[in-house]
Amino acid sequence: MRVLFTALASLAAAVATAHSSNGVSDQAIIADANPPSLSAFGFFNGAADKPAATLVPYALRTPLFSDYAEKQRFIHLPEGAKVTVDTNGQMQFPIGTALIKSFGYERENGGLKVLETRLLLHRAEGWVALPYVWRADGRDADLRVGGTRIPVSFKKPDGRVMNISYAVPNKNQCKQCHSSGNEILPIGPAARNMVLPYPDLSGGMAALVSVLQAEAKWDDPASGSLDQRAHAYLRVNCGHCHAAKGSASNSGLFLDGSARDKTAVGIGKRPVAAGRASGDMDFIIEAGNPGRSILIGRMKSTDPGIAMPELGRDSVHDEGVKLLEDWIAAMKP
Repeated sequence: MRVLFTALASLAAAVATAHSSNGVSDQAIIADANPPSLSAFGFFNGAADKPAATLVPYALRTPLFSDYAEKQRFIHLPEGAKVTVDTNGQMQFPIGTALIKSFGYERENGGLKVLETRLLLHRAEGWVALPYVWRADGRDADLRVGGTRIPVSFKKPDGRVMNISYAVPNKNQCKQCHSSGNEILPIGPAARNMVLPYPDLSGGMAALVSVLQAEAKWDDPASGSLDQRAHAYLRVNCGHCHAAKGSASNSGLFLDGSARDKTAVGIGKRPVAAGRASGDMDFIIEAGNPGRSILIGRMKSTDPGIAMPELGRDSVHDEGVKLLEDWIAAMKP
């Protein structure tokens, strides 16, 4: 872990040296008011594909599924700031940090058409989540605290064309997924899940890469066992709500990696509330039988009263479902 601390300190120092030529507004990040336009922050130079030079790009080994949208992720650190990592591997960002995530789909002629950019801003009172929707001309994005819907057509990995009503979450929905107890916290940037495959812009990147790639990658059998990859997928896609301080804590189902017995992960566990979402099945996970597992039934549904996760998708993640079906099928009944 010491290597990680050193690398992160190096990263912060290198980013700080570039602030003199950076157009990012630290004041806009920490201010009480929320700018109506994304350009007020200075994160992008007139287009979503022109990030400010000091933004640190990163990716995730296992990303949250969001209707097959491509994502571009960046970190902005205030001048002179340092990042630390706690004993659980969670990165602790200083006040003034901005976590920036853009969502989009590939254009027919190549390139990414970015639809929205979501911000997590670390202010004195805590983290604030804000969604910005890009204008048709792609030059700026507007704050949409009430969320919106955008018609989207895209090809799934198997070549099938999907037409969906893509959902930009409202501010309360952002809060629902990012809540832990009474706090709003980042979900994605956990040390074990981060990847920094980009050019070494900071001098500390290479060291970061060598120590952060610890967790199995959900779609890469070479990165870990089937069990490890399934748990990574569940942690990222379900663990933010199914945690001791998450919005689904009363379910008794803990998928954030904290469970210490198989029942808490759902194996042989009956749901706390019966209803049509259970599909007349008995267990969250019936070992050896994915077709009789409530978890799989809810992941395959797009019905708002049944689908899990509840937010962030209007389509079924076929590849993720297949991973978990294989995992359950491999369990001894």
